[in-house]
Amino acid sequence: MLDKEFNPSLRFMVVSDIHLKDEDCIEEQRFASALKYAYSIARSSENYKKLDAVVIVGDFANSGTEIQMQKAKSILDAGVDYAETQVITSFASHETNGEGTEVAAERMKRILSQDPDQHRVINGFHFVSISPSRSCNYDDDKKAWMAKELACAAEVDRSKPIFVFQHPHNTGTVYGSILWGEDELIGIYMNYPQIIHFSGHSHAPINDPRSIHQQHFTSLGTGTLSYFEMDEFDKITGTIPENKTKAAQMLIVEADSGNRVRVYPFDVLTGNFFPCTRKIDTPSDIDSFIYTADRYRTKVVPHFADGAKITVSDITDSSFKVEFDQAVIDEDYVDSYDLVLKNSDGFVVRHSSIWSEYYFYDMPKTRTAEFSGLNPNSRYTLTVKANGFWNNTSDNCLTADIKTL
Repeated sequence: MLDKEFNPSLRFMVVSDIHLKDEDCIEEQRFASALKYAYSIARSSENYKKLDAVVIVGDFANSGTEIQMQKAKSILDAGVDYAETQVITSFASHETNGEGTEVAAERMKRILSQDPDQHRVINGFHFVSISPSRSCNYDDDKKAWMAKELACAAEVDRSKPIFVFQHPHNTGTVYGSILWGEDELIGIYMNYPQIIHFSGHSHAPINDPRSIHQQHFTSLGTGTLSYFEMDEFDKITGTIPENKTKAAQMLIVEADSGNRVRVYPFDVLTGNFFPCTRKIDTPSDIDSFIYTADRYRTKVVPHFADGAKITVSDITDSSFKVEFDQAVIDEDYVDSYDLVLKNSDGFVVRHSSIWSEYYFYDMPKTRTAEFSGLNPNSRYTLTVKANGFWNNTSDNCLTADIKTL
């Protein structure tokens, strides 16, 4: 829930990667629900009841067609109180991959009354939103525009946060930025530590603690209303998790008169805030940053609670299934599990990695896996260890002995 001790003078919501399609799609309902929830959150606030802006950070249309742009307008018209709330929209690779950048820009201007690049001041706070020049890249003209707008935004008060929006992550910042990042604007942003930067493209979960990153400035991922994708390559499903389409997340952002900022990740599917409020008290002071690489030095590790169970079932001559209780951790979430199967000689014959499904508000209490292609009438030992997000692995483990038929 919102921090009741925080007295905002600005509130806005951020979404990206909606992927509206020509045909009827669940993303339409999710987008409409996100808007409804944002206003409900605002109205329920004790200190400030306005929603000042809705910011859409690209890939709102799956291929940028006329139909998809009109759908976006219809949902916005039905869900936004334009007398209270400004809408800021940028396009990206999906809006342009059908008929090109010029067509996407024309449609967005004609249908949504939105320019590709925008600089607005809302309640005294600067919002700078930029669309790519092509695909998810930025040419020299775009770089010059961004440099000019940031200089203008910082001219009066360099302690005030500047909210910046671009579709692709900045490479090497938030989770998802290794596979889905671009580095062309980083050199400009580094001059302004007060930037609070929002980006999408990766579809990475916003309740992942790595979805906020602070080094030269603050970066946040914006998630998706369509499907999850991850930035890890060792999982048995690849980068696309099981149940990938159970994805609808947004950010609610507040700022106060003292330039403090609160970011609340919200799950649209269940109507709940994730229990991970991001607090940025001095945006312009790098020394005050807490969401840094120092998090990798954590001493907190996941662990399996006393009484945690592991159950083996459906044993055949070449396969079996396993179900085990999720581990727990005192900070963040458990990220994933490593399942190592050894034969009777102690050699590894299978090594699988699966997610905890932390990205669902209603995390499952147990996880399951299946092993196949084993030898008949053979003995194996399975070991399960839990992983955090910061190279922190559980000290204890679950084990099971298996004999195939």
